[in-house]
Amino acid sequence: MASIMEGPLSKWTNVMKGWQYRWFVLDYNAGLLSYYTSKDKMMRGSRRGCVRLRGAVIGIDDEDDSTFTITVDQKTFHFQARDADEREKWIHALEETILRHTLQLQGLDSGFVPSVQDFDKKLTEADAYLQILIEQLKLFDDKLQNCKDDEQRKKIETLKETTNNMVESIKHCIVLLQIAKDQCNAEKHADGIISTINPVDAIYQPSPLEPVINTMPSQTALPPEPAQLCKSEQRPSSLPVGPVLATLGHHQTPTPNSTEFFFFSSSGSASVLTHSSSGNSLKRPDTTESLNSSMSNGTSDAELFDSHDDRDDEGEAGSVEEHKSVIMHLLSQVRLGMDLTKVVLPTFILERRSLLEMYADFFAHPDLFVSISDQKDARDRMVQVVKWYLSAFHAGRKGSVAKKPYNPILGEIFQCHWTLPNDTEENAELVAEGPVPWVSKNSVTFVAEQVSHHPPISAFYAECFNKKIQFNAHIWTKSKFLGMSIGVHNIGQGCVSCLDHDEHYILTFPNGYGRSILTVPWVELGGECNINCSKTGYSANIVFHTKPFYGGKKHRVTAEIFSPNDKKSFCSVEGEWNGVMYAKYATGENAVFIDTKKLPIIKKKVRKLEDQNEYESRCLWKDVTFNLKIRDIDAATEAKHRLEERQRAEARERKEKEIQWETRLFHEDGECWVYDEPLLKRLGAAKH
Repeated sequence: MASIMEGPLSKWTNVMKGWQYRWFVLDYNAGLLSYYTSKDKMMRGSRRGCVRLRGAVIGIDDEDDSTFTITVDQKTFHFQARDADEREKWIHALEETILRHTLQLQGLDSGFVPSVQDFDKKLTEADAYLQILIEQLKLFDDKLQNCKDDEQRKKIETLKETTNNMVESIKHCIVLLQIAKDQCNAEKHADGIISTINPVDAIYQPSPLEPVINTMPSQTALPPEPAQLCKSEQRPSSLPVGPVLATLGHHQTPTPNSTEFFFFSSSGSASVLTHSSSGNSLKRPDTTESLNSSMSNGTSDAELFDSHDDRDDEGEAGSVEEHKSVIMHLLSQVRLGMDLTKVVLPTFILERRSLLEMYADFFAHPDLFVSISDQKDARDRMVQVVKWYLSAFHAGRKGSVAKKPYNPILGEIFQCHWTLPNDTEENAELVAEGPVPWVSKNSVTFVAEQVSHHPPISAFYAECFNKKIQFNAHIWTKSKFLGMSIGVHNIGQGCVSCLDHDEHYILTFPNGYGRSILTVPWVELGGECNINCSKTGYSANIVFHTKPFYGGKKHRVTAEIFSPNDKKSFCSVEGEWNGVMYAKYATGENAVFIDTKKLPIIKKKVRKLEDQNEYESRCLWKDVTFNLKIRDIDAATEAKHRLEERQRAEARERKEKEIQWETRLFHEDGECWVYDEPLLKRLGAAKH
C-alpha cells in the first residue's frame, strides 16, 4: 500500500450548492484526506481542508457509478470521481486507510509496523512544509515595508521574531528526529539485527580539516548594495560561489556570515605532486611575464600541458556508503538549542580541486561556445547562446554524492585551454596575449582569479581569438540552512560578446540546493534566469525547477526564447539540464535541443605542475590534494592550515601598513569585475 495517493475529485459544497473541483491527497500513515483548490496550491502547502478517516464509513450509490460519500463524526462528505474505475481506486485506498486507523483506535493489533521508509517519508514531508513556511516568512518583510503605523510595525516585528524562533525550533526537531532514527539503527547494529556499514579504514576520525556549516538564516547577511562591492578588504563578510558545495575550513575563523556553499561534484587535479610550496607571500607580481615565463614556441603541447583528470582514476563507489558510515558522528554533535553553525561535515566530501578550476566546467563543450559566432543571423545566435548555456551545468557532476572544492585563496589564479575537435594545433598560428599565451588562436582559453576574500568573489574570463568571441563573469553566493537542505543564492552575472557583430548577451545564474544533507547529499538547481541582448532585442527566460514533494521529476528545466518586442516565444525548450532537452518551435517543428548524455566532454589542458607559479591553483593546493588522495588527513589538514595562516598573516600585514590588495588580472568596473586585457580591447588596440 502506498503511503500517499493523490488526484482530482469533485466535492459537493452546500455553500455553492454544487460540485467543485479539488485536488485530494490521501495520507495512509496519518489517516487524513486533505484537499486543495488546485494541484499548484497543494505544491505550495495551501490546504483548503481535510477529512479525518479514523472511524469513518464509506457509502456508494449503485445507481451512480462515480459518486461516493465519507461519513465521520456525524458529518457526511460527498465526492465525485471521473468514472467508475477512478472511484474504485479511491474507495479501495480509503478503506485500507480507515481500517488501519480504526483498528488502532479500538486497541486491536493491526499487525502494522511502520518501516524506516515510512519514517523517512514523513520526515521529508515535514521538511517540505518547513520550506513553505520559510518562503511565507518573507511576507513579513513586505508587510513591514508597507506599514506606516508604528504600533502596527511593532506587532508585526514581534510576530516575525516569534515565527522565526518557531522555524528554528522546527529545524532542530527535524535534526533530532534524524538522530533518533540513527540511534535506533545503531542499537540494531549492536544487536546484530542489521549489518554494520564499515567506515573507510575501519575508523572514522573527525579532523580539523572538516568544513563548518553556517546554518542559521537569521545570521546570513543580505547582499550589500552594488556600491558596496568595491573595496574588497572593507566589505562585510558573506559567501563565494560556483557550481558546487563549498564551505569554510575548520581552521578559518568563521564569522556569522562567512560560510560558503557550492554545488556540482567534480574532479580533482594535479597528477604531479611535489614538495611543499615556499612561504613566499602572494603579492602581485608582473603577472604577464610570470605566466609566460615557462612557455616558449619551441616546446610541444604534450610537454607543456596536462589534461589528466583525477575523476578518470578515482573510484567513487564507496562515497555513498562512506557518507552513511559517518552520519552518526555528524548528528551526534547536534543538541536542542545548539547553534547549528557548529555542525561539522565529514572530510571526505572535500573535492580535490579549487573552486576556480570548477568554473572551467562551464566550457566543457567549447565547440558549442565558439559556434555562437558562426551563426548567420541574430535569431540563430541567441538560440545558440541558450544551447551553450543549458549545456554548461551537467559537466561538473561526476559521482553520486555532492562534494565541495577548496575555497580559493585571495589572489589565486587558474588557467587552462581547450583544443577544439578536428583542430590539431600543429603549425597553427599562436596567440601572444590573453588568458593563456602561446596556444593556438583557434583554442578556447580560460582564466579565473579570486578577486575578493570578504565577500568571496571569483571572476573568470574565456575567449577564442579566431572566432572573435569572449565571456566575462563574476559570481559569489549567499547561503541559507533550510532544515535538511542548504539553499545557495548565486549573485553575479556573465556576458557573452560576439565581437564581429558587436553583440553582448548578459546572463544570470541559477540557485543551487544541497538536498538530504543529513543523509546522502545530492544537488539540484532552481530559480529563474535571463539572457538578454540589448542590441538585437532577443531574449530568453530560463527556469530551473526544483523537485516538488508530491510527484514531479528532478532536474527539470524549461526555457522560452523571444524575438524583439514579442510576448509569445518562437522557441520553447523543456527537459532535464543533466539529460535530454527538447525544443518546440512556433512553426510546429519539434527537435532534440541538447542531449547531454551524448555530448562529448572535451578535456581542458593545464600547464604541468612544475611549470606553474606558486599562486596558481594546482600548485597552491598540491600538498592538500596529494594527502587527500592518499587519505592522510593529518597531513592534508596541516597543508591547508599553512595556506590559511599565510593568508591571514598577509591580511594583517596589509591592514597594519594600510595597503589595499591589488588584483592580478581583473579590475572592478561599476558592479562587475572585468578582465584587464579582453580580446575586445586587444583587437581595438591593434587597429590603431
